[in-house]
Amino acid sequence: MPHFSRSWREKWGFLSEENEVAVRTTDLTAIDNARRERRRALILPREHGAWGLLLVPLVTGAGVAFREAGHVLPVLLLLAAALALFWLRTPAESLLGTSAMRAQTNDERRSVAIVIAGLAAVAALALGMLLWAGRNPYLWLIGAAAAAAFAGQALLKLVWRQPPRLSRQGEARRPLGKQSAHRLRMLSEIVGTIGLTTSAPAAYYVATGKLGSTAWMLWLANLIFAGNQIHYVQIRIHTARVEGVRAKFARGWAFAVGQVAMALVLGLACLRGLMPWVVLIAFVPICFRGWFYFFQKPRPLVVRRLGWSELGQAVAFCLLFIASLSLQNPGR
Repeated sequence: MPHFSRSWREKWGFLSEENEVAVRTTDLTAIDNARRERRRALILPREHGAWGLLLVPLVTGAGVAFREAGHVLPVLLLLAAALALFWLRTPAESLLGTSAMRAQTNDERRSVAIVIAGLAAVAALALGMLLWAGRNPYLWLIGAAAAAAFAGQALLKLVWRQPPRLSRQGEARRPLGKQSAHRLRMLSEIVGTIGLTTSAPAAYYVATGKLGSTAWMLWLANLIFAGNQIHYVQIRIHTARVEGVRAKFARGWAFAVGQVAMALVLGLACLRGLMPWVVLIAFVPICFRGWFYFFQKPRPLVVRRLGWSELGQAVAFCLLFIASLSLQNPGR
């Protein structure tokens, strides 16, 4: 093959040696980045909002408990176990092939298995220290309630994700409509939230050694708050292009009913003595933000901004709840 000088290569459209190296380097970098992103998706949980649904109740329960006891180590052990178990679900589903992202190559399966082993070791060590020699026996009860909630969530996910099957007559069954699938999806999130918010009574229990009315009040309050957050985020996403107060109420009437129901449940809980009236202060911001949505001027929906806004709501709820209870006598 004749030898071309650099000028002839450039004249006739050939890549120079430097450009060839640059192209190969760019391609390899893009491939490495894609592999890195894929490996991260196989290992790290994709439900970013669920981290808040787990941590805010735990911090709330611990903050209330520290008014009565200063046992910090059990709370730190519970935090480590909860984070490890929550994180463990994503790589486990990737390895088992039950999620959208599945480990396909031997290298991916090896990486996922290493992460699973590490997280399982952390969870086992932390739980072992919490339950050693019969300590914290009611933690088994709380864990069973959380496991039942997560199992229910998994079953609901299978229903709304299941593809249509052939009936006995050989006809394809109709898939779920958008409305039904949306309701099942939100129901699955609510059921999963029941499990995540058990971190509130668990944190209170391991710090104080008591599983009384205060612990269950913490669970109820955090569950109501988290349920309202999930409903609000869904209504914002599905009515992003709806304008006008009347149109918003027409599309978001279920959320409005939920706002009223939340107020009634909270009022009834206070009347029955399940929670002190002063903790209603913590629910004021989400009540205002919920009703304000129907009357605010339309603006483009930025999901990332919505996520940060709801994180701020969660932090405000946590701080207000702990501060309001500090005005009361120590819980039972």
